[in-house]
Amino acid sequence: MGEALITSFGRVIHARPAAVVDLFHRHESLPDAPAPMLAYGLGRSYGDVCLNDAGSLLRTRRLDRFIAFDRETGRLACEAGVLLKEVLDLVVPHGFFLPVTPGTRLVTIGGAIANDVHGKNHHAAGSFGRHVLRFELLRSTGERWTCSRSENPDAFRATIGGLGLTGLITWAEIQLIRIANPFMLVEQTRFCTVDEYFERNRLAEREWPYTVAWFDCGDRQGRGILICGRHAPEAERLPEYRDRSLRFPLDPPCSLIRPWTVRVFNHLYYHRPLARGPHLVHHVPFFYPLDGVLDWNRAYGRRGFYQYQCVLPPSSAPEGLKELLAIIARAREGSFLGVLKTFGDQPPPGLLSFSRPGTTLALDFANRGPKTRRLLEDLDQVVRAAGGALNPSKDARMPGEMFRRAYPAWEEFLRWKDPGFGSSFWRRVME
Repeated sequence: MGEALITSFGRVIHARPAAVVDLFHRHESLPDAPAPMLAYGLGRSYGDVCLNDAGSLLRTRRLDRFIAFDRETGRLACEAGVLLKEVLDLVVPHGFFLPVTPGTRLVTIGGAIANDVHGKNHHAAGSFGRHVLRFELLRSTGERWTCSRSENPDAFRATIGGLGLTGLITWAEIQLIRIANPFMLVEQTRFCTVDEYFERNRLAEREWPYTVAWFDCGDRQGRGILICGRHAPEAERLPEYRDRSLRFPLDPPCSLIRPWTVRVFNHLYYHRPLARGPHLVHHVPFFYPLDGVLDWNRAYGRRGFYQYQCVLPPSSAPEGLKELLAIIARAREGSFLGVLKTFGDQPPPGLLSFSRPGTTLALDFANRGPKTRRLLEDLDQVVRAAGGALNPSKDARMPGEMFRRAYPAWEEFLRWKDPGFGSSFWRRVME
């Protein structure tokens, strides 16, 4: 226990919890710590959804045991602090893979459930919560609920995407998918405009289970590269691959990501040579390119950065994206990382799940103070008018009224929120 300054991954928000407590086993009771409490895995959320100023953080990383792995059915049970990377290290050699994965392996199973993470295959597989079979929820009363679609189903729906506010997930069981080997078959094509993206992506989703686009938000027309993939079939010979990560070497006082460096990078990246036709790529660089540089968030300096991730409904997505581009161009800002993809029609598995039918855009902006916040407020206006939503797990400044409008099930969610749990994010959007 003790007062420690905890910083969001985006480095914009800081919190000083009253206590930080390590949990060591799924069978232990909740500690006698100041309320409200909140589970804390690796703290990879960009904003304050994983922070709990003046409350208690329950660090779950020591809950890292595998409980069962059925190599016939692909069912995996583990404690909530197990990383997605650790799951892959275990199951890939046996011909299995995560059914849905976000853009980093450095996320705990509990965090993946609490934020109902999504991946490049939402149009085909939905979000992570659709593949969760059951989990145990430890409430602040000391009660332990086993939750599934048939047992405590309402608490199950509230906890998936419930931002860690319904209690502590101690263990979970998920359904894996089969693969033939660790490689992906990948195809990349350029597009020059927003309209061309939608047409190319519409056709690609008929054939490819994974689709995502790198998007140059500094280009007024909306150019980018569409990346499609599927798990590779059986093959007698595969390329060699060695999983290596570098560490960002310094912690600069100011951002190294400047508007002019973003423009140069985006120009070079868009015009880089692309492989002709489908080709083999190991799953690590395909799914987790940013994991190749640990502590990459330091590149934005000590003031950090905001990630802005929105989803726009299908009917308003093309025009909404064009409006967002125009606002960013007028502000003379750019994003070093722009990710564009579509969500399928599957209903969200959680009451507060972010993923819903539409198109989602994720952008990173260096924190330049009031100028950046004004830009984000202007982007908010477009998202509101389109009937869209922002992603709580990426958010650091969403107005409360915007959250409540975009997540109308929040009132139903209150029935299942544990009164002994809370977060900086929840207090901010509920004011």
